[in-house]
Amino acid sequence: MGLTAWIAACGVLLLLAGLATGWIRRLPITSFWIFLAAGVVGGPWFLDQVWIDFPKHPEWVALASELALVVSLFIGGLKLRVGFRHVAWRTAWRLAFPAMLLCIGGVCVAMHLLFGTPWELALLCGAMIAPTDPVLASIVAVDDASDHDAMRGALSGEAGLNDGAALPFLILALLLLDHTGSVSDGALGHWFFANIAWSLPVGVAVGGGIGWGLGLLGTRIKSLTNDTAPSDFLAMAIMMLAYAAAESLSASTFLAAFSAGVGLRHAELMIVARHPHRHGVSSGDQASPDDVGGGHAPAEFLVKRGKVGDESGPAESIGRVVFDALSFGDTLERILAAVLVFATGAAVARHWSLQAIAVALLLFVLVRPLSVYLSTVGAGIPRPRRLLMGWLGVRGIGTINYMAYALTHGLNDDESGMVTALAITTVVLSVVLHGVTARPLMRWRGRRMREHEANS
Repeated sequence: MGLTAWIAACGVLLLLAGLATGWIRRLPITSFWIFLAAGVVGGPWFLDQVWIDFPKHPEWVALASELALVVSLFIGGLKLRVGFRHVAWRTAWRLAFPAMLLCIGGVCVAMHLLFGTPWELALLCGAMIAPTDPVLASIVAVDDASDHDAMRGALSGEAGLNDGAALPFLILALLLLDHTGSVSDGALGHWFFANIAWSLPVGVAVGGGIGWGLGLLGTRIKSLTNDTAPSDFLAMAIMMLAYAAAESLSASTFLAAFSAGVGLRHAELMIVARHPHRHGVSSGDQASPDDVGGGHAPAEFLVKRGKVGDESGPAESIGRVVFDALSFGDTLERILAAVLVFATGAAVARHWSLQAIAVALLLFVLVRPLSVYLSTVGAGIPRPRRLLMGWLGVRGIGTINYMAYALTHGLNDDESGMVTALAITTVVLSVVLHGVTARPLMRWRGRRMREHEANS
């Protein structure tokens, strides 16, 4: 196919995705099904027009997936408009750390005992497929800042935290693979300090500080100058500076991106609490009692609903910043995710195995649900919600990024083939299985919640 044909094919695919949105919402599928199916049809199994071999070109996969994750993590953090004492955050920490560690351990043990995979490679595979995805999980995550659903908030927070928290264990697995003999205590100590004790908290602090500080500074300047111009450049600056600062300090760039979004959101909460807009609250916009926004609706609603005129007070200014960040980020996130899902669909013909299918299903059906259930013991969470969170652990771009990271760090051909097959198979099965079940399950949960409210 020539360039013109490819442009036309992409146009047709985007047209189908755009026009089919209304029908997709009525069906138990997601829009990513279209891109995945297009990749499979265009690949070797059908039209044989798209040939993608991830192990031969891991650099572009790493770059594209990292960019998609940074944007998605920032937007995900920005949508979480709840105070840190909210139950959603407490649950998110349990899911992102204890549950994720149990997932890594469960996959590692299962692969070693069932398939004879060496411990080091099994650890790498466990770390690669353990994190949930902030990109493809939109159907179960927080949709906008007015959403204070505890389960959605927990799944959003988990996806934002565990992409950074799982990376140290991938690095540990690569360290163990590089040393055919035992690893020295000094090397393990350096790994722990550099990748956990330093990288994780510094990434959170740097990203949160930049998002919060630049959010307040930008709002102050825009308010003083009565600036009503678009603020997408400011949002891009926050993302880029958080990433660059974390990278320069050898801190977690993923946690920095997520924390930058959370920091900007808490700057908005602080501003509207101090400078509430006279039209800031409507009957349908009341905040949660656990919110720290003083009952003020999200400031971006002032822009979304046309309540801001030529004036530019603090609430209006931060509303423009957040609104433009969400608009720009959501579009960029969907484009990057569509490209990567399409590529994954095209690559599945070359990279799949029965062992990968078995491991992925074991993760979805047993390891993840059991890990979530155990990690939420004593949290006061209803059992149906714990079981539902256990199933709704969507895998996606984070797993692709971890795969690309591993492929660029010296795996041999056999290891590369196994890692690639597991990553692609896991993502494809997650898009299909979680895509089919998530919407009906969320509707079922909505009905249960309405019935409970009606009976109480």
